[in-house]
Amino acid sequence: MTDNSPVLQGVRVTLHVARTSEIETAASRIAAGPQTARWWSSDEVRVLDWLLEPGPTVWAVEVGGELVGIVQVTPVDDPDYESAGLDISVFDGHQDRGHGTDALRTLARWLLGPGGRHRLTIDPALDNARSIAACEHAGFRPVGVMRAYERGEDGVWHDNLLLDMIAGDLPVA
Repeated sequence: MTDNSPVLQGVRVTLHVARTSEIETAASRIAAGPQTARWWSSDEVRVLDWLLEPGPTVWAVEVGGELVGIVQVTPVDDPDYESAGLDISVFDGHQDRGHGTDALRTLARWLLGPGGRHRLTIDPALDNARSIAACEHAGFRPVGVMRAYERGEDGVWHDNLLLDMIAGDLPVA
């Protein structure tokens, strides 16, 4: 994805490739929010490092011009696997309003169409019922549990749910 990526309009949200200042704000909001930090990290530097790593593109999620979250998209550019992995964070105080579902669905429509991807994956923590529900409402389908997939801030390995989506899984607009 390049700086020529479009502005995407969902039902509730607007998405665009995030500017560095928006990524810095997102890292701060994620680390400071009890709900978001639980799944990402309370270490702002660590979150910022993840969001700025080479390869992924961070999309800003806005509602009414206010930054309410981000979606990180990690493309696989091998022509036999044209896919992308997604990670989403909707900031504390903006959850349970459909913003995550709308952001995922809007971005998926673009990624699986003009964005040139064949398949999308997302892998929230198995205990993150809110994120799993948003993914499923957006059209992602559970594939299976990845046991002891990631280490949490508590040092314990946690299970995650792998979900995926292909173009035929997108809900009708």
